[in-house]
Amino acid sequence: MNTIKFKLKTPALAVLLALAGCAAGPDFRQPDAPQVQGYTGQPLPEKTSSAATLGGDAQRFVAGMDIPAQWWTLFNSPALNAVIEEAIKASPDLQSAQAALRAAQEEVSVQRGEYLPSVNASLAPTRQKERPSGGEATSPFNLHTAQVSVSYTLDAFGGNRRQVEGLQAQAEQQKFLLEAAYLTLTSNVVDAAVQEAGLRAQISATQQVLKVQAGLLELLQRQYALGDIAQADVLTQQAALAQTEASLPPLQKSLAQQRNRLTALAGRFPSQELEQKFDLASLSLPQQLPLSLPSSLVRQRPDVRAAEAQLHAASAAVGVATANMLPQITLSANIGSAAAQMGDLFTSGTGLWSLVGGLTQPLFAGGALRHKKRASEALLEQAAAEYKSTVILAFQNVADSLRALQYDADALRAQDAAERAAARSLEISRKSVQLGEASPQTLLAAQGTYQQAVISLAQAQAARFADTAALFQALGGGWWNRGEALAAVSR
Repeated sequence: MNTIKFKLKTPALAVLLALAGCAAGPDFRQPDAPQVQGYTGQPLPEKTSSAATLGGDAQRFVAGMDIPAQWWTLFNSPALNAVIEEAIKASPDLQSAQAALRAAQEEVSVQRGEYLPSVNASLAPTRQKERPSGGEATSPFNLHTAQVSVSYTLDAFGGNRRQVEGLQAQAEQQKFLLEAAYLTLTSNVVDAAVQEAGLRAQISATQQVLKVQAGLLELLQRQYALGDIAQADVLTQQAALAQTEASLPPLQKSLAQQRNRLTALAGRFPSQELEQKFDLASLSLPQQLPLSLPSSLVRQRPDVRAAEAQLHAASAAVGVATANMLPQITLSANIGSAAAQMGDLFTSGTGLWSLVGGLTQPLFAGGALRHKKRASEALLEQAAAEYKSTVILAFQNVADSLRALQYDADALRAQDAAERAAARSLEISRKSVQLGEASPQTLLAAQGTYQQAVISLAQAQAARFADTAALFQALGGGWWNRGEALAAVSR
């Protein structure tokens, strides 16, 4: 590459300054929020249905209601608050995301350094011997050279600015990936606590059914001893009791695994089990539910904001690829001293200096620069499509959560009624068999219905709490209401 030496005249300097105000490639514009009025095809009811049972409170949807940063405190569970606080401090996933954010921010600072000249100092002591052409060799001599070099690449077409812009967007993406990790962690802790509470409710219900079945077995055994029923009826009841007993270990296994999950989320090993235990009675169901405006959702969801930052970085990459096809202007200067003796450096007559300006215009690179630009444009299209997909998924998550809250409330009300009816039917069947007015088969059928109703009621109760947590997660979790940056939470 040839270097062109020149002096910058005032008009040329003005042109370069004007160019320095431009940046190659597209200027990023924040995508518009989707022009939709709601989350669901059909209007939501003002509130959910209610049931006279645990977790059966009606929940009201409040449009435009803000979400508290610590939304899990709405469940009014000190034990849950304590586990989440420990998880935030100890989670390796959060620590990893925080380190990734710091690294991305440092990369921005590195690239910003390209705005300033590069200055280097050097000292080069040498000993050499020269033989002039056709002459006698000179005696060896020393030469000491000390100099300061300054080089600067003029960002005439904004290539460096686009690189800084892209790295800033990547740092922004890491910030929201950190927020997403924070939201996922807290949501998973709430979900694990609710699942634990639901499993405890199912185990308790199963144990309740076992007591009922054991009492019915005693009744049938007495009637068999009196000759009122056949032995087959007693054996059928024994099989039903054994089958219910067999359903208990899988529930206990699931509970143990859920405890392990909760312990791991808190940053502990399974042997370091948490002291806190959860049941549905220890949780309160929030009765007012936020319903963010659709236009606000894209600013609240961390995954959407991360996808937007990725789109911004892809836009900046197009500018970088475009600038690489344009002339590169470099300026460099050297000033120093060269002397035979170290002590003579910087004395009169030993000074040296140079000033060089260079202009490099890529002429031929096998089409690589053109194809790199096309590739960056294709990646920009890909990022735009991924952003749209993320937005659609975010709206789907909210819609799913809202419908789950609506229909699971209806299911709980129906399941509560079914459990009450099954309990009455079982009691009536028991008395009828005891009085000889009904066959044992009637009692066995009523018993099976009651068992299923009790288990289903416990599952329906847990679903109300899980649905509520899912809505808070789908709406973004309220991270924007925290007073301090998350990056400093676990330091």
